Amino acid sequence: MTIIKRNELKAGLVELAREGGPQLFLFFGERYLCREAAEQLEAELIRQQGGLVHAVDGDQEDPLRTLGSLMTYSLLPGAQVYRVTDSRLFQSRVKTGDLWNKAEKAQAEGRSGPAQRQLLRLVEVAGFDSQDRLGGLTSSLWKEIFGFAKPAGDLAWADELLADAGPQQVKGGDQATLNDRYLAAFEQGWPTQNILLLISEQVDKRLQLFKGLKKHGLVVDCSVAQGAGAAARRDQDAVLQEMVARTLSFHRKKMASPVLDQLLERVGFHPEAVVMEVEKLALSVEERPQITAEDLDNMIGRTREDALYELTEVFGRGQLDRTLTICHRLLDNGIHALAILATMRNFLRRLLIIRTLQLQPVPRWQSRMQARQFQDQYLPILKEQGEWADLLKGHPYALFMSFSKAEKFSCTQLKGWLARLLSAEYQLKGGPFDQKLVLDELFVALLATGQD
Repeated sequence: MTIIKRNELKAGLVELAREGGPQLFLFFGERYLCREAAEQLEAELIRQQGGLVHAVDGDQEDPLRTLGSLMTYSLLPGAQVYRVTDSRLFQSRVKTGDLWNKAEKAQAEGRSGPAQRQLLRLVEVAGFDSQDRLGGLTSSLWKEIFGFAKPAGDLAWADELLADAGPQQVKGGDQATLNDRYLAAFEQGWPTQNILLLISEQVDKRLQLFKGLKKHGLVVDCSVAQGAGAAARRDQDAVLQEMVARTLSFHRKKMASPVLDQLLERVGFHPEAVVMEVEKLALSVEERPQITAEDLDNMIGRTREDALYELTEVFGRGQLDRTLTICHRLLDNGIHALAILATMRNFLRRLLIIRTLQLQPVPRWQSRMQARQFQDQYLPILKEQGEWADLLKGHPYALFMSFSKAEKFSCTQLKGWLARLLSAEYQLKGGPFDQKLVLDELFVALLATGQD
C-alpha cells in the first residue's frame, strides 16, 4: 500500500474498515495525534465488522506473543483488532540520540513517566543493562554503547528513573529475530479477522520492517514539523486550530480568534493539553455559547513554562520572598515539587557550565563586559571552540544576560546548591514530606548562603 498523512485518513475510513481491507497499519509521529487517528480507525472497524479491540502496552509487550495471536484463528466473532501503543519494533540504534533528547526534555518539564519510558527504550535499543549506572560510564564507553556523545552534567536523575523501573529485559528475543519473524508474517498474511495497529512516536524508515509494512499495509504519518521557525509554527498552529475547532463544535461553543491565539500561546504545542483546556473552558461557561478572554484568564493562567522561568529569574536575583511566592503559586496550581526541582536543577547546571566557560583563559571573560563586546568578540571565539554548541545557540543578548548572571556565583557555590537540590529530591521521593515545606526549606537555605 502506501503512506498517507493523518488528515487524509478520515476520507478513506469507511473503505479502509471494510471486510477484506488492510490488516496492517502503522501510526507514527506525535503521540496524541497517533492515538486519536488509531481510535478513529478502531471505531469504524468495530462499527462495520463488530468484534473486539485488544489494547497492548508496547512497554510491557511480548512481541512474539502478539504475533502468535495474529497468526491464530479466533473463535470470537467480528474483527480482532490488536492495538500496540509505543511499539518497539521500529526502533534502531541510530535513534538513540533522539530517545535521550526526549527523555531529557520530559525530565526538564517534570514529566518523569515519559522520561522513564524513553530511557527504558534507550537502554533496550542499545542493549545496556539498566541495572548498571549511566553516570558511571566513561565518555568513550558511553559513545560505544549508545552511539552519541555522553551528555554533560549529573546523570543521577536518569539512573534514579531506571532504578525505579526495576530490572528490564527485551521480551520475545533479539530485535533482528523479531523483525525477521514479523516480515515473514507480513508476507504470509494472517486470518482475515485479525488486524494489527502499531503506534510508535519514532520510526527508522530505513529498516526492512518499515519497508515491508509499507508494502503490505498502510502507514499513517502523524508527525508535525518541529522547531520555532515560521513554517514549523504554521504546521503546529494548523493542527492545534483543527483540534480546538473540533472540540468547540462538540460542546457547541465558540471562541473569537484573538482568544484562540492567546490560548495557543499559553499552552504551546501540546495537542492533548490544548484539547483538555478547551474542554475545561467549555464546561466552565455552562450554557453560555461564547468563550471570552475573561474566561481564559480565569481558567487558564500563564503557561507553566512562563511561571517556572519567572521562578528562576527571581531566584537568580536573590529575591527570597518573590521566589517563595512564585513557588507556592506553582504548587497551588498543581505543579509537582519534583517538576520545580527539575527546572531549578537545569537552571543551576546551565549557570555552572557558563561559569566554567568564563574561567577559561581563552576567550577571557571580563567582569561587567558590555553586550556589544560579548556579541562581537567573546561569543564568536567561544563558538569556534566547538564545545557546548546547544548552549550557545540562543539569541546573543539572551546569552549575554545568562553570562552576566553566572559571574555572580562561584563553581563551588553552584555545586553546593546542586547537592542541596539532590537532597531535597531524595526527601520528596523517600517519604511523605510536605512539598511546600521541603521547597521552602531548600530556597531559604540556598538564598541565605547566596552571597557567601
